Amino acid sequence: MDTSKLIEATVAFVKESLANAEGGHDWFHIERVFNNSLLIAKEESVDVLVVSLAALLHDIADPKFHNGDETIGPKIAREYLTGAKVAKKTVTHVVRIIENLSFKNSLEGKTRKFDSKELRVVQDADRLDAIGAIGIARAFNYGGFKNRPLYNPEIPPAPNMTKEAYKNSSAPTINHFYEKLLLLKDQMNTITGKKIATQRHQYMLDFLAQFYGEWQGNR
Repeated sequence: MDTSKLIEATVAFVKESLANAEGGHDWFHIERVFNNSLLIAKEESVDVLVVSLAALLHDIADPKFHNGDETIGPKIAREYLTGAKVAKKTVTHVVRIIENLSFKNSLEGKTRKFDSKELRVVQDADRLDAIGAIGIARAFNYGGFKNRPLYNPEIPPAPNMTKEAYKNSSAPTINHFYEKLLLLKDQMNTITGKKIATQRHQYMLDFLAQFYGEWQGNR
C-alpha cells in the first residue's frame, strides 16, 4: 500500500473507531492533531509517515475511556499497522510514540522512557489541542461528560500531583487549568510548538481573568 492510500485507510479506520467518542477525544480532535503535526513537521527533520500515523492513531483507545488501561491503544495501533503491512520498524516507532505521548507520563518525575524527533512533534501537536480556545472547550466538555463542577473555591488546584493522583482526580474543571493546561507552554519541544503555545497560553490567562471576574460579579 502506498503512503497516500495508507493515510486514507488509516483516516477511515480512525473515523469508524471513534464514531461514538466523547466530543473532546473524537475524530475532530485527531484531525486537528494530525494537521498540527504536519505543520510542525515542516520545520523539523522527521519521518513524516511516522508522524502522520502516530498522530492519527494516538488516541485510538484513550485510557480515560478504558478504565485507565494504557495498553489497549498501542495494541490496536500495532494490530492495525501490521495488518496494513507497514514496515516493522515504522510500526514499532509509531507504537512507542503512542505509549509515551501522554501528559500524565511526565508526572512520574523520570526521564523519557523513549524519545525521538517524531514523538516530540506529535506530542507538541497533541498538547496544542489542549490549550487555547479549543483546549478550554475540550476541558469543559470533558468536565460535563464526567459531571464535574465548573469551579469550587473551596477545592484548590493540585499542580504537583503524581501520575496516579492525576488519573483519579475528580476536581472541578477550572482546577485542570492549573494542573495541566497552564503547564503545557513550558513543556513544548519544538520552535513552532512553542510559538503557537505562547499565544494560546495567553488566551487561557485572559479567559481565567474573565471567568473569575464574572464569578465574583465584578465583570
